Amino acid sequence: MTETARWDDLRRPTPEWYRRSPFGIFIHWGAYSVPAWAEPTGELGTVDDARIWFTHNAYAEWYYNTIRIDGSPAQQHHREVYGDADYDDFLDLWRAEHFDADELIGLIGEAGADYVVPTTKHHDGIALWDAPETGTRNTVHRGPRRDLIAEIATAAGKHGLHLGLYYSGGLDWHYRPMPPHLSNESVHDTGRPKDADYARYAYLHLRDLIERFDPDILWNDIEWPDAGKHFGEHGLGALFEDFYRRNPDGLVNDRFGRDTHHDYATSEYQAGREAESEEQWENNRGIGLSFGYNQVEGPEHCLDGPAIARHLTDVVSRGGHFLLNVGPKADGTLPDNQRRALSEMGRWMAVAKPALVGAEPSAAKVHADDAWVRAVDNDDETILFVDRPEGEQRAAVLTGLGQLGADVAEASWGSVRAREDGTVVVDLEPGRPGPALLRLRRRR
Repeated sequence: MTETARWDDLRRPTPEWYRRSPFGIFIHWGAYSVPAWAEPTGELGTVDDARIWFTHNAYAEWYYNTIRIDGSPAQQHHREVYGDADYDDFLDLWRAEHFDADELIGLIGEAGADYVVPTTKHHDGIALWDAPETGTRNTVHRGPRRDLIAEIATAAGKHGLHLGLYYSGGLDWHYRPMPPHLSNESVHDTGRPKDADYARYAYLHLRDLIERFDPDILWNDIEWPDAGKHFGEHGLGALFEDFYRRNPDGLVNDRFGRDTHHDYATSEYQAGREAESEEQWENNRGIGLSFGYNQVEGPEHCLDGPAIARHLTDVVSRGGHFLLNVGPKADGTLPDNQRRALSEMGRWMAVAKPALVGAEPSAAKVHADDAWVRAVDNDDETILFVDRPEGEQRAAVLTGLGQLGADVAEASWGSVRAREDGTVVVDLEPGRPGPALLRLRRRR
């Protein structure tokens, strides 16, 4: 069998558990959570000039890259607050003294998530488990002095969540030091390691993660070293084959690079939206503009529970999954706004989740005045999600329901009034945790 055929042979139907999992939670946590600083510039995909994006990077987890860019505000901040401190000093200052994996994963489960994806090693190269060949540069030997991935994996199993593991295969600024990135070309091509030794190093990490924690998702980032894109010794293809033998219902994302293999595609904030045309896709973003905790962000930069509910519904209505990120502080606690947002989501998902699990995009053409409306089909029902910003007019006028051959069987967080002109008025409850739900049962 040719190597091309072997890549093709990895294709298989999407596991049922993932098809029925609309919502997951990302966890970005690392030494970068100590400085916890980035400019809240904007969402990825909305800043057209790459040099501006990298110099004023909104991602706190990119702190080490940004402080090395001469003239960047992050570099100025670092000098003013930390002087000439080395980035690895943050590993020793990262204590995770209040981290309770069971409590965090319990909160994530209560928010209605189906799977959780912690970062095992980000671009700074610091591993959150005792990774092969990392020596003492991991959280078991320094900083927290704990196997954080083991704790999260155990808690995920206890609370019935599927476990995904994020790994930065494309970049490792410690093992393969590079000049700071100032362009997307540098990140994805000219400034990433591609050699065989780094491919071996990354392979050993992923194999160790698979054998220790039996994940359901391998969530790689950026790329995979080109010298490792094969089926031989330390080859990515052989690793995938072994992963699927161990876990036939496992999945891998699309960030291992072209000419390899993936089970689903990913978009990020507003970037990579072309991925959303694939059969299986996932949008990921933070509650704010950063994945890692950013102390600079304010409420104006962050989603609250109702906004997260709208985002999730929009993604599902277009056939996707949504991976929402939380970024704990260095002590292991969630910032108040993130905790509050998850709690609000839990209240909404307690009612809305059954409508989202197994849902498919609907062909229903329902129009509203200036309200927010999305539709999905689920079994013999069409479900409409209706909302408008709190404080505005609380009624939404819908047209087109008569063409659906359906009647409103149930409404949540709103009441429905039919008018003689054929329109339907939805009176939205104040203080609702998310969009109102209208379940339309098709007439037989």
